[in-house]
Amino acid sequence: MLTIRPMSISDLETIQETLTTDFDDFWNISVFKQELQNEHSQYFIALQDNEIVGFAGIWTAVDDIHITNIVTKKSYRNHGIGTKLLEHLINISKEKHLSSLTLEVNENNTPAISLYEKHHFQKIGQRKNYYKQNENAIIMTYYF
Repeated sequence: MLTIRPMSISDLETIQETLTTDFDDFWNISVFKQELQNEHSQYFIALQDNEIVGFAGIWTAVDDIHITNIVTKKSYRNHGIGTKLLEHLINISKEKHLSSLTLEVNENNTPAISLYEKHHFQKIGQRKNYYKQNENAIIMTYYF
């Protein structure tokens, strides 16, 4: 059974060795430690049989929540974990009575774009050369 709970420093120690190999070339541990201390950030982990199989984060700013990441462990992709994490973030946003939920997604990440569109996110813009390799980001927003 999949459970989602807030991320802790000890979770970072658990995933430190596999962060870049199992979760793509993503943020490093020191960035996560800073994020966990940021009063405007919240991070969550997805657990399957006590194994961390995904994580997600948000920043709260005025009346909007910005999704910083939704990441699923490579060996657990296409099992609905990203969907569950996204739905968790949407529910948190609704509970906070905010007006929107925004994110950037690599324009080449069609599975993620499909997930966001399925959950009624709208494409509202683009950030040129946002990612490594000069790949563009699509800005998507969910309006409440």
